[in-house]
Amino acid sequence: FGTLALNHATGPALSHLPFLLSADGMQADMHLARSNPLLGLLDNPAPVVLSISGPDGYVSPDWYGVEDQVPTWAYVAVHLRGRVERRPIEELRAQIEGVSAAFETRLAGKAPWTTDKMRDGVLARMMRAILPVRLTIESIEGTWKLGQNKPDAARLRAADAIEAGSGMELALLSALMRSVGDLGEE
Repeated sequence: FGTLALNHATGPALSHLPFLLSADGMQADMHLARSNPLLGLLDNPAPVVLSISGPDGYVSPDWYGVEDQVPTWAYVAVHLRGRVERRPIEELRAQIEGVSAAFETRLAGKAPWTTDKMRDGVLARMMRAILPVRLTIESIEGTWKLGQNKPDAARLRAADAIEAGSGMELALLSALMRSVGDLGEE
């Protein structure tokens, strides 16, 4: 899931949407509602950024166990830069099926949903409301702030405190903090 950002004459346009990366990681397929203002800006391939936020969370200075610290935020993010363009409508069903297949496999305890579970008329009506688009990725930029500028012991204490918090995202953030060595400041 990410935020697609495109500049235009009146300022930035944003759309929050799921996407599916190609096998080589150099294309991202997604769809936009026909009513989405961003779609009107895609008459030609347009330069965009797809911003993907990973886990994030507040870090109390008390958690480091080191004096003279300030509150901060730990996070992970990736920015995919490239050009997005409309795709032929004939690609839409396969795109929906690909995205659904990728995410349905993550759900336990149920048979995967497929487009075959819908009546053709209903599916066709719903598909008329959206259009497929593809981002061709030209560059990938990762950024993170995981306490990598802190001594290992201080960073690990903060990771322990984050892990003791609630929520799956905090557990993932704690695991990421444990995995970094002294990488320098980001």
